[in-house]
Amino acid sequence: MTIYIYQQEGWPNLRWDQKRLQEPLARVRLRQGKLLGRMEALGFQQRAEAVLATLTEDVLKSSEIEGELLDKEQVRSSIARRLGMDIGALAPADRNVEGVVEMMLDATQNYRAPLTDERLFAWHAALFPTGRSGMSKIIVGAWRDASSGPMQVVSGPIGRERVHYEAPSADRLANEMRAFLDWFAGDTPIDPIMRAAIAHLWFVTIHPFDDGNGRIARAIADLALARSEQSSQRFYSMSGQIRIERNAYYDMLEATQKGDLDITKWLLWFLECLERAFDGAEALLANVLRKARFWKAMAGQPLNERQTVVINRLLDGFEGKMTTSKWAKIAKTSTDTALRDIDDLVRRRIFVKDAGGGRSTSYSLIVAPADALRAVSAYTRAHSAIPAWEGAQMPSPEEVADRQHAIENLAAKIEGLAQLSETVPVSHRDFEAILHDLHDVGFHPENDLVSAVAFALRRSDRSGA
Repeated sequence: MTIYIYQQEGWPNLRWDQKRLQEPLARVRLRQGKLLGRMEALGFQQRAEAVLATLTEDVLKSSEIEGELLDKEQVRSSIARRLGMDIGALAPADRNVEGVVEMMLDATQNYRAPLTDERLFAWHAALFPTGRSGMSKIIVGAWRDASSGPMQVVSGPIGRERVHYEAPSADRLANEMRAFLDWFAGDTPIDPIMRAAIAHLWFVTIHPFDDGNGRIARAIADLALARSEQSSQRFYSMSGQIRIERNAYYDMLEATQKGDLDITKWLLWFLECLERAFDGAEALLANVLRKARFWKAMAGQPLNERQTVVINRLLDGFEGKMTTSKWAKIAKTSTDTALRDIDDLVRRRIFVKDAGGGRSTSYSLIVAPADALRAVSAYTRAHSAIPAWEGAQMPSPEEVADRQHAIENLAAKIEGLAQLSETVPVSHRDFEAILHDLHDVGFHPENDLVSAVAFALRRSDRSGA
C-alpha cells in the first residue's frame, strides 16, 4: 500500500538540504534581479506591454496544463480592461475566462493581502462560475466533502485507471488548510522563492477543492513570487514554463508526494524551472522592444484604424499566416476593404506577400530587416527548382541540380544574414552581394521582396535599432 507524504510521521514538517539549494537559489536570485533591473529601465508603455503579455501567458498556460484551452484574445482583452490599458477594440470574454483572469490578477496585483480561506473560496468560485466542472456538478467556494469518495488523481481508460495520487480525506481538510494558511502567513525565516515552491507543493498535496487545485496552487506560487519582488508587475511566467515541462512537472509532483518529508528534489526542480522561465522572459522582452522599435519607425506613417489594430495583433504574437479573410474578421470589415488595406501596406513594404500565392495568399509583417531577409530566403527556397535557361538548348539534369543546389545555398546565406541582423547592424551591401550571386545563376527574387529589405533597413536606421 502506497504511503503518501501527508501520511508520514511529522507531516507537515517538511525538510530539505539547504547546502544543495544554496547555489541554485543564489543563481535564481541573481537572474531575477537582473531581469527586474532590465525591465525597470523600460519606458512605462513598454513595461505595461510586458506585464500584459506575461499575465496573458500565465492565464493561458495555467489553464492549458489542466487541459483547458482559453481564447487568447479574450484573455488579453479581459486583463487589459482590468489594468486600464488601451489596446484598441476589446474582445468580449466568456465567464470562465473572466474568472481565471480575476483569480490571477487578485493573486499578483494584491500580493500584500493575506491569503485566507475566504480568499481561496472566492478564487474557486471565480474559476467555476456555473458550479460545474465540464458536465459534473461540483462543490464551489468550499472545501470538498466525502460525498463523491476519495479525491484521486488518475489516468488511463475506465477499468484500467492508474492512481497517481490520493489526497487527504475530507474530514482532515479544515485542520490541514489551517496549518497551511498559518504557515503561509507566518514569519518563518525562509527565502520568499523557497516559500513559493513549498506553498505550491503543500497546497496541491492537500487538494482541498473538487477541481481547480493545480491552477490555484500556481496562483499561490505567483503570489509568493510577487512578494519576493515586492512588485505587482509580472515579467515572467512560471506557468508558461511548467506547461512546456508538464510531464516532468507531474512526474516530480508524484514522486515527491509518494516520498518522505525531504522535498529537496522538488525544490531543486522548481528553482531550475523558474530559471528557465527567466529565459522565456528574455524572449518576451525582445518582442516588446521589437514592437516599440516598429512603432517608432512608423511614426508619421498614415495608417488607418483597421491597419493599426491588425498590425498590433501581429506584433502581439498572432498564430498562423495573415490572409485577407482573417484581416476582414479581425478588423470587422469586408474582404474588399481588407484587400485594399493589405495592398496599401504591401506598396509601402510594411507587408510582403509570402511565397506560394494562389487562393491561399498570405502576408507577413516586416518589422525588422530580419523579417524582410527571411521573406526573400523563403521565396528563394520555394522557387529554387523552377528551371531557367538561355537559348534553345535545355540544360542537362546535372546542370539543373547544380543550379538548384547553388540557389538553396544562397537562400541559406540570406537566412544567415537575417540571424546576424538580429544582433548587429547589417548593410544593404551585405545583401546585395548575395543578390548578385543569385542573379549570376539566373534567379531573380520578386522586386517587392528585394525592395522590402531596403525599406526595412532604412526604417531600422530611423528607429535607432
